[in-house]
Amino acid sequence: MEGIAKRIEAVRGRIVAAAARTGRDPAGVTLVAVSKAFPPEMVRAAAAAGVTDVGENRVQEALPKIAAVGRAVRWHLVGHLQTNKAKTAVRHFDWIQTLDSLRLAEALQKAAEGAGRETVPVLVEVNLGGESGKAGVREADLLPLLRGLAAVPRIRVEGLMALPPFLEDPEAVRPYFARLRALAEKARGEDLPHVRMAHLSMGMSHDFEVAVEEGATMIRVGTAIFGPRS
Repeated sequence: MEGIAKRIEAVRGRIVAAAARTGRDPAGVTLVAVSKAFPPEMVRAAAAAGVTDVGENRVQEALPKIAAVGRAVRWHLVGHLQTNKAKTAVRHFDWIQTLDSLRLAEALQKAAEGAGRETVPVLVEVNLGGESGKAGVREADLLPLLRGLAAVPRIRVEGLMALPPFLEDPEAVRPYFARLRALAEKARGEDLPHVRMAHLSMGMSHDFEVAVEEGATMIRVGTAIFGPRS
């Protein structure tokens, strides 16, 4: 488990360097450690090393980890959420990073009412690459969705999230990150209710430095912290 602390320190050093290149404060970047396929004890080790936010892809896989680790960290759902899992997600996750439809927002709203939860912080996932195998709202549908969310007041849109196409060269991903930032700026100018656009969740283990340079406020890092998945 000592290796996890060292890898976290290395990742944080890379965040600081990337932020410095564009004059950003590295404190404005939240490291979300993605623990998909890793056991609770590794999440505890990450928390002991200073990680405050943990991401999970699947609701069912996350539940035993949340039970074991508890609220020592904030839990982010970073994988696709089906409407029939909305109730469970609202009860166990602090953030939902993958909102992509009004139907899902309505299911989350209903779940929040049932759980007595005043607000659910969410990010709207945007499918920047137009990839059929990935979730996320299309760019052209983003503003209509944000306008529709005025009818679901317990859902608080904090920003946007994207999982761009995987490209070996991180520089090749830069245009996607820049596009997500531009979409957030455009949405911010619409003055929509329940929409803050304070966060951009983008960048993973192989490209997060470019994402930080392009304005990421959350990066989702798994392999660079926990090692390769089996």
